[in-house]
Amino acid sequence: MTVSRRSVLAGGAAVAAVGATGLVGTNAAAARSLRHDDRGDAQGYLIGCGIGDITGAPAGQGMMGYSEADQVATGLLMRCRARAYIIVDQATGSRVAFVNTDNACLFQSVYLEALQRLAPRFGTLYTEHNVNINATHNHNSCGGTAREYAYSAAAYGFQLNSFEAEVSGIVSAVVQAHERLAPGTLLLGHGELHNAGANRSRVAFELDPPEDKAQFPDAIDPMMTVLRLRQGNRDVGAIAWFATHGTSLTDHNTLISADNKGYASYRWEHDEMGVRYLDGSPGFVAAFPQTNAGDITPNLNLIKFHPTGPTENNRDNCAIIGERQYQAGRAAFASARPMSRGGVDSVARYVNMADVAIDGSYTPDGKPARTSPAMMGAGAVATSEEDNWNSQLPFLREGDVDPIVAALGGVHAPIEQWMRDVQAPKLILLPLGIMPPRPWNPQVLMIQIMRIGDLVLASGPAEFTIVAGLRVRQIVAHDLGVPLEHVLLQGYANGYSQYVTTPEEYVSQQYEGGETQFGRWTLSAYMQEFDRLARAMAARVDLGRGPAPLDWTVGPQPDLLPPVPPDAPVAGRTFGDVLIQPPNGSAGRTIAVEFCGAHPNNDFHANGTYYEVQRADGSAWQRVADDNDWVTEMHWRRPDGQPAASIIRIQWTVPPSAEPGRYRFRYNGDIRDATGKLTHLTATSAEFTIS
Repeated sequence: MTVSRRSVLAGGAAVAAVGATGLVGTNAAAARSLRHDDRGDAQGYLIGCGIGDITGAPAGQGMMGYSEADQVATGLLMRCRARAYIIVDQATGSRVAFVNTDNACLFQSVYLEALQRLAPRFGTLYTEHNVNINATHNHNSCGGTAREYAYSAAAYGFQLNSFEAEVSGIVSAVVQAHERLAPGTLLLGHGELHNAGANRSRVAFELDPPEDKAQFPDAIDPMMTVLRLRQGNRDVGAIAWFATHGTSLTDHNTLISADNKGYASYRWEHDEMGVRYLDGSPGFVAAFPQTNAGDITPNLNLIKFHPTGPTENNRDNCAIIGERQYQAGRAAFASARPMSRGGVDSVARYVNMADVAIDGSYTPDGKPARTSPAMMGAGAVATSEEDNWNSQLPFLREGDVDPIVAALGGVHAPIEQWMRDVQAPKLILLPLGIMPPRPWNPQVLMIQIMRIGDLVLASGPAEFTIVAGLRVRQIVAHDLGVPLEHVLLQGYANGYSQYVTTPEEYVSQQYEGGETQFGRWTLSAYMQEFDRLARAMAARVDLGRGPAPLDWTVGPQPDLLPPVPPDAPVAGRTFGDVLIQPPNGSAGRTIAVEFCGAHPNNDFHANGTYYEVQRADGSAWQRVADDNDWVTEMHWRRPDGQPAASIIRIQWTVPPSAEPGRYRFRYNGDIRDATGKLTHLTATSAEFTIS
């Protein structure tokens, strides 16, 4: 028998026997009880933190998040990072690696490639069963980084350079964290944040049962959960979970950035700037991962196609929402206490979400159900109206076709009646799961449960609404015998497959329902599979890996962007010339300079900088800001009629903390010739004064 969803919600039935499906590895502690080490002091760990640069292409390529073909990167606001945390139970050798990335989605193709590259160095130390890689879901990262067609189409195909940047940065962060392992302790803190998100799909939320809605009186999940990581008596990291979308900068933005959660990380890490590793990276690493943010927007005004709030300025809103998360995270960090249970555990299993037979105990009406291959609905194409200035519908004009769709064989896959029944009442526009030459998005997907002391992460490769997340959390908490507040739904993890709504929410076919790929019973399938996985974890039973995910390296990878021509200087100029010199200024002024430069994609300057703002210190020049600072921007453009020339504009808004004195800009570029050879370019502006 199985435990019904309704019994779990009522706190009823006892745990039944584990089903016949499988899970991946239970670490070295398979023979021990889940509660084997209730030491009460959360000591006995090795802890390591690392950070890697995953920024990718800041110029001329599509961006990821809004899937708008005309949102093409024109520069850089902030660098995107991967932040890695490794925690080892010294008593057993069990370990987990948690990696949070400043990008829109952590695609399965990226996840699998990162693991493959870790294997030659670490063997079986870091594998699917104990590595969680998840995205902040900012909507301003590089596009084309997925080998999955559905997610590269808007960027006109797969962009190997940005894919490599993401994978390399993730691997670098994990390697750093491993190399920095040292004895440490963990503490757990909780708090609430009520003014950094609003429910953008209230009409769907109101269809949920009263007992579910009662958990969220304001129709948001206000919980802020912080894991505080220490080495000896020094804080080295924080992981601050909170549910709100990374859409503050909106689809009008064309600068690569990390949005509100990246801003929160920036603030915390810069507040701890006094501590640095020898390689110059932050000695304190602060991540702000998502939970069940599927229906939560940071655009608090909730105005359709006017994404604003708390102000009318999207850039200001990004900083405000980020600052609120930072301050709430710091408060929970300060109040964090040792956990009652020590140790770490993790289990994972792949599930074919396109073909799950669901027991009636997991459906609202008690009837058996099933999932179908992935289908995208009209509600999805209509877009999230509270987070977009533009609709995706205007480019669905008569005669328009997506060139990627045409290149791969069209959309004429047969949608059988049973599939339409499973997907009802969705109006199917794109049958992604059965389009040629292979599924356009992943269907064999990983679910994972990771325990770090008292904290449990139920991880799924999708955007769960707050009630969908609640139902998974309730099942996992019940099965593992832990308080609900200690179980988080870690969304956007180890892959990406759009949304998960409740069956009740799905019926309204809002944006989130249109994006729920596997039909009305998608959540029910996840509940069933998380139930099986959690019971297996509690029983210390290894049930196997499950079906193998698709090998995304096999098959065509179209890239329809034209090649970037070799660099040429602006007409009448030479590389490095200053086209516009910076003026003098004062706090609050924006100072700008323009250089005759080179295409930024020639070298991403990973773990480096495209430019610096420098202040004179006697005869030396000291860096005071660079391309990862919120107060700076880099803009790239082609002069009219010059398709091979690049103008690099650098802007610095002088902060109140800037000391009076002499300043200059320093630009770092790379000139590519017709043979592909790169020549490094360094240029400096004239001096200017800040008074």
